[in-house]
Amino acid sequence: MTGDEPFAAAVKPLVDAIGGTMLPLDEAGPDDVVLTWQGADAVAVRLPRLADSLDRILAAMERGKGIPLADLDRRAKQEVVRTLEARGAFSVRHGVETVASALGVSRFTVYNYLNREREG
Repeated sequence: MTGDEPFAAAVKPLVDAIGGTMLPLDEAGPDDVVLTWQGADAVAVRLPRLADSLDRILAAMERGKGIPLADLDRRAKQEVVRTLEARGAFSVRHGVETVASALGVSRFTVYNYLNREREG
């Protein structure tokens, strides 16, 4: 672990949940986020690429459901799409295609789920 040990240990679950990487301060780049604790820089966090985040979110959803997302019924797939839309999954380049593949449906079906939600 890097930085102030208690602080780094406290933020590690959050960093892991978002797919980030904790780095020593001297390895931080201009796009990394430096976290400050008690007035001093404590640890740097490298955020994941958005596309990698979507893959992590899909994997976590699958673990939570206990079965492959493609094996869910239509209603459950629609709920997955609603959840992903709320989390901004479809603002990621190729987000619809990535989600469609994970759900075992076509892009057209994902768009239908999205349109149904917006109309309802």
